[in-house]
Amino acid sequence: MSDPIGAHGGTIPIPDAAPASALTPHRWWAMAAIALGTSLIIMDATIANVALPVVIDDLGLSATQAQWIGAVYALVFASLMLTSGRLGDLFGRRMMFVAGLVVFMVASLGAGGAVAPGMLIAARLVQGIGAAMALPATVSTINAMFVGRDRSIAFAIYGSAIGGMAAVGPLVGGWLATDVSWRWAFWLNIPFGLVAVGLAVRFMAETRDRTLQRGIDWTGTVLATLGLAAIVFGLVESSRYGWLRQSDGSLSPVVVALVGGVAAMLVWIRLEHRRERRGQVVQSHLGLWRIGNFRGGAIASLVISFGEFGMLFTLPLVAQGALGYDALGTGWLMLVLAMGTFVMSAAVPQLTQRIGARRVVQIGVLVEALAVGALALLLPGTWWSLGACLFGYGLGVGMATAQVTNVSLAEVPVGLSGEASGMLTTVRQIGSALGVALLGGLLISALTSGTTSRLEAAGVPQTAQMPVVAAVHDSIGAAIPGLQADPRTAGAAGLASQALVQAARSSTGVAAGILGLGFLATLALREMPQEATRRRREQSEDALEV
Repeated sequence: MSDPIGAHGGTIPIPDAAPASALTPHRWWAMAAIALGTSLIIMDATIANVALPVVIDDLGLSATQAQWIGAVYALVFASLMLTSGRLGDLFGRRMMFVAGLVVFMVASLGAGGAVAPGMLIAARLVQGIGAAMALPATVSTINAMFVGRDRSIAFAIYGSAIGGMAAVGPLVGGWLATDVSWRWAFWLNIPFGLVAVGLAVRFMAETRDRTLQRGIDWTGTVLATLGLAAIVFGLVESSRYGWLRQSDGSLSPVVVALVGGVAAMLVWIRLEHRRERRGQVVQSHLGLWRIGNFRGGAIASLVISFGEFGMLFTLPLVAQGALGYDALGTGWLMLVLAMGTFVMSAAVPQLTQRIGARRVVQIGVLVEALAVGALALLLPGTWWSLGACLFGYGLGVGMATAQVTNVSLAEVPVGLSGEASGMLTTVRQIGSALGVALLGGLLISALTSGTTSRLEAAGVPQTAQMPVVAAVHDSIGAAIPGLQADPRTAGAAGLASQALVQAARSSTGVAAGILGLGFLATLALREMPQEATRRRREQSEDALEV
């Protein structure tokens, strides 16, 4: 059998096989391994956010280093996801999942033991490598193991693991940073990671696409990796160097990185098209982008991740810098978001059966946009008003996060699940890096300028302004509570706190607008009838080796 999605009219051969679900009687135990492994990976993308002020104080991080704690994780994710998805299709998705978790755990040990900013950033980079190896294997394995109603349930579990753990991470990080040590935010991965590895080895069937040509397109792999890394690097460093010029007037390296990254990706696209026409091994089958739902779902995922992760980066900073919450209190506030996600995830399978996955995604993204918009209007707000917005946002996440993956992969041949899920996750990580870089940069810029203008209006001398502005800028507001505790700087810190709230309102409002664009992107998705989905899966079911 073949599926006509190759570039320029080519075909990608997919084998006939018995349904994967019939060959994997322990698939729900395998699903438990996937959910646990995914939870650890996603939690570590956000767990450092709420503990960041404590880490800044303990290790003496600069503003750029603080951004890199999270951004380097996203950078490695984005740059290696395509390659790891392809390797999973070729050599086995269970193998990639287990190997990725092992690398992730070793790096977590190093992150928890870091005694300098460079050590922590390096450990986070290696964590990102492990996560990039493991995550595409989770989606592709679900896509291969489950069909029908079980598929909706499995993706609902997956969605709760993603959306819920993105919010539970701050609570765990806040509790550990307040009552134990921020280092345990990383060391906690080791016992739970061992459980996930044990379940995967025991219950997860090995899946791969045995029809793909063996070998690796090394040129394409290097181009895609360097191109994506350069783009994400440019986005992350934009707040430090400026988009066009540095403070001394010289050309910003951000321009060089972005131009070079885009150029590398354009060369990569041309190379992949040429190799596919010649029947050679390719790093990625770009013909996947000709599938309507895959293309629409990827665009929606990019925009949604932009708004989601940008907001999750800025909210803990303003909560602790200006709203009077400590790390644990911020974690409890973010837990409300997770509660909304878990509540909705339980209802999503039934809701999907009633109105279809496409409408579930659309409603979810719209609810997210409205909730984040309300949050921007209500800041600084009370605990209850902020909690209500975050609960509503969690409901939207529970509806949209996993089902957009479900819809995106509905028409993708199962044999190419690893590659397709790698592409989707790459797009998500680029979106999250965009969110952290642009919304984080907007927060820092507005905070710095707002603090300066308020101090000038209050008649604070220039010599007294500079240390306060520098401390607030370098810590992204984390220094404000300490400045307020000092009678000499309490008044200036109060003005900086006002500036941080205003900056957060602006960045959160932009996040709401971006999520609104995400809703518009979901309108391009189309519902996949159950019978059509079943026929596609019968013709393109992945061959399993149990």
